[in-house]
Amino acid sequence: MNPLHQYQLGLTRRTLIQRSGLGVGATALGTLMNPSRLSATPRAAVQEPGSLHGGLADLPHFAAKAKRVIYMFQSGAPSQVDLFDHKPTLESLDGTELPDSIRQGQRLTGMTSGQKQFLVTKSFSPFRQHGNSGMWLSDLLPHHAKIADDMCVIKSVHTEAINHDPAITFFQSGNQQPGRPCFGSWCSYGLGSDTADLPAFVVLLSECTDNQAQPLYSRLWGSGFLPSNHQGVKFRGDGEPVLYLKDPTGESVKNRREFLDTLAALNERQLQSSGDREIQTRMAAYEMAYRMQMSVPDLVDFSDEPERTFDLYGEDAKTPGTHAANCVLARRLAERGVRFIQLYHRGWDHHGNLPGRHPTQARETDQGSAGLILDLKERGLLEDTLVIWGGEFGRTVYAQGGRSAFGRDHHPRCFSMWLAGGGIQPGMSFGETDDFCYNVAKDPVHVHDLHATLLHCLGIDHERLTYRFQGRQYRLTDIAGEVVKPILI
Repeated sequence: MNPLHQYQLGLTRRTLIQRSGLGVGATALGTLMNPSRLSATPRAAVQEPGSLHGGLADLPHFAAKAKRVIYMFQSGAPSQVDLFDHKPTLESLDGTELPDSIRQGQRLTGMTSGQKQFLVTKSFSPFRQHGNSGMWLSDLLPHHAKIADDMCVIKSVHTEAINHDPAITFFQSGNQQPGRPCFGSWCSYGLGSDTADLPAFVVLLSECTDNQAQPLYSRLWGSGFLPSNHQGVKFRGDGEPVLYLKDPTGESVKNRREFLDTLAALNERQLQSSGDREIQTRMAAYEMAYRMQMSVPDLVDFSDEPERTFDLYGEDAKTPGTHAANCVLARRLAERGVRFIQLYHRGWDHHGNLPGRHPTQARETDQGSAGLILDLKERGLLEDTLVIWGGEFGRTVYAQGGRSAFGRDHHPRCFSMWLAGGGIQPGMSFGETDDFCYNVAKDPVHVHDLHATLLHCLGIDHERLTYRFQGRQYRLTDIAGEVVKPILI
């Protein structure tokens, strides 16, 4: 007798379910996606309605420009003053006191609220115009200059959050308080996946080189109150890309398949008796982990990439865990049908020595980010891939600390992000800040507005993508948000 079957026969149904909820379940629960076929053994469908690989039956609400999202989140908050928002007026204002009329009694962090002076400090890096669009970009981003005509830079983004964790949580989930589903989970829930062999939502974290970087927590890619199959799956930069995928030593593929089929049958019986939908997620988890055993090794193997790839993304792309390598991996994930690909790069939080530290982060992210756009464009993928680049808030125009090695404090009142592809106008700057780069002067874009716009590109009416939880309907944009129509194609 097969020893696995012999072991199974010695277990009660209850015991087997209890024991199987650990181990592989701990792996797979984070890998859940919308199942299309749970195994080779036919059984009752457990997928959500609407598509082969999950998604809601009534989505998309209208023709979508984008099929997938790649979100390059720059944790720590890059300085718009020094990267994207060119302010020639700061040349004459440099070293002067920021007027009270500009500050308008706005909230400050405890790091600068006690400063006696708020001295305007111009960008330490020159700006130049690039492309047919004439877009102004800092010399810190020479490779971004190559994609000037592909980007839409929004200079009027604003938020209420003034500290890192609430601000990042706000951008990821539409609320400053933890517990809501993140953007990627909403996309997985609403649209499902274009692949059965990889999760709908994948997370990639760069290796951090800044020893003062803020931490990131796994709840940022959590599904909140949505079914747990919609949470993001974190891929690691070194070692095993996804933990616990490998079978135990000596375990054959045949035995693993038999075990999963037996377990699925038991879970199916429990589902029929209890009606608990989380059992569906558990069943899908095991099957996804099984399929990923085959799909992931090929996915992360860059040996088939031509040398031109590394010329485009930079030599860093050959080192797993770098931002550039994650950009290459993001393109490979996009090619394979992954719906939402979330990249995180930490290290932009510079309260001191910003002129010495910001260039390092710019170098680590510049070529990979630009290379991704150029690569997607060349492969015909940019047209239906929505790419996002930005942090959780901006940086103050005034110096934090001494002017010789100054930093910039948190600034939620105005900052810059850029979008590309998937229904977004290319070569465009949208929104304006005042002469001090301190307040929005024209066309404000709130976090909720940005989310509404991104969902629109995916064919989703943000007011109609909802989930009922604890007696009320929730959505990514909460009770706000307007689509920013001028930036749409």
